[in-house]
Amino acid sequence: MEKQETATNDVQDTRQVFFFDIDNCLYPKSAKVYDLMAGLIDQYFAKHLSLPWEDAVRLHKEYYQNYGLAIEGLVRHHEIDPLEYNTQVDDALPLDDIIKPNASLKKLLADIDTTKVKPWLFTNAYINHAKRVIRLLEIEEFFEGITFCDYSDMPLVCKPHPNMFSKAMKQAGIDRYEDCFFVDDSYINCKQAHELGWSTAHLVEEGVEPPRAQAAKYQIRHLEELRTVFPQVFKSETS
Repeated sequence: MEKQETATNDVQDTRQVFFFDIDNCLYPKSAKVYDLMAGLIDQYFAKHLSLPWEDAVRLHKEYYQNYGLAIEGLVRHHEIDPLEYNTQVDDALPLDDIIKPNASLKKLLADIDTTKVKPWLFTNAYINHAKRVIRLLEIEEFFEGITFCDYSDMPLVCKPHPNMFSKAMKQAGIDRYEDCFFVDDSYINCKQAHELGWSTAHLVEEGVEPPRAQAAKYQIRHLEELRTVFPQVFKSETS
């Protein structure tokens, strides 16, 4: 992945873009990273908002459902320092003990036809966490850039807000919604992407109950299924 997190729009580059979510997508939800993060977030709510534990858990869930990211509710309603929050939550996760390289994932990413498609990371995490996960997975080389939720920039913008999708397209150097491919484990993120016109695959991992109504045209159980739903993205000999 390039050192820069944004790309300058190159009029010579006519490739489409494949946006990949990171957490619970490039590594499995069964790794329980989200569970550890949720615990740290609950602790943060309880400590910094002086809430009983049950109220902290409830408010955390409410903000996540309303805004797509708990920190947005904290910033919006409580004026907390998002970078301090990041230090105590995302940066405090023991990821080195949990996230390991995955040969199948590396092969999948290597098989993307980068003469046609630009692989791009698209996450609601802050850049520190995103880079840490990608380093542990050993897949930096497969991506040309990253769009992340910038905790240092107010107001916060994150998925599923349409402005976050516009930000990702601008940074990846693309103008047309129909030239965007996307995979994410979040229902609301996939629903928004689908409504915008992105070709979207909602990852519902094995063991996770599928939604009553699909978020997007495609719903997959494993990233390998991307070869089937988006065959045009992969090298012809591997599709």
